[in-house]
Amino acid sequence: MTPIDDLLKAPNLRELLDELENTWQEEQRRRHQFWADVDEAKKAEFILGEIIYHSPVYGRHWMASTTILGYFIPHVRENRLGKVGVEKVMVRLTRNDYQPDICFWNKEKADRFEQKQSAFPPPDFVVEILSDSTRERDYGIKMTDYALHGVKEYWIVDVEHETVEQYLLHENVFELAQKLKDGFLESEVVSGFRMSIKEIFSES
Repeated sequence: MTPIDDLLKAPNLRELLDELENTWQEEQRRRHQFWADVDEAKKAEFILGEIIYHSPVYGRHWMASTTILGYFIPHVRENRLGKVGVEKVMVRLTRNDYQPDICFWNKEKADRFEQKQSAFPPPDFVVEILSDSTRERDYGIKMTDYALHGVKEYWIVDVEHETVEQYLLHENVFELAQKLKDGFLESEVVSGFRMSIKEIFSES
């Protein structure tokens, strides 16, 4: 039985619906304030009604990110596949606003972007690099939310254990395709893009 089934059977359904609506309206008020106040110099996300500010990352985090981008951006540009978003690019979903470490939109979506656009639709591909403060969200709400909004491929990069997990979308849920510590990982969504796992962590 799903939570919705339980809700529909509640004798105080009307009261619960009113409570949910009030909660939603207050959350949206705070969200609009977040949009108005967000500082492009800081990495911040709006998740489940809370503003999450991110601390400066450790060297191994940005080194892994830089290494991936060093291969990823040229590949996407040279093959005219779409656009790559990095760090402070805001992805706006139904309830939450995220700033993925790395993301990609295919050319069809990216061609509709405007020069002064400040928030963007769900990407096709997302990479999140784990840290102690983000691990729970990267495996939790973000993974669920990305899947529900049609992100087709999700990589989780673990710099501590030097592994990369590749998740692929299946019926609105991410399924683990592979977890690698060595060898090459090839994207299913970004045509022709592949990376050596060891290369990602060679300087982290």
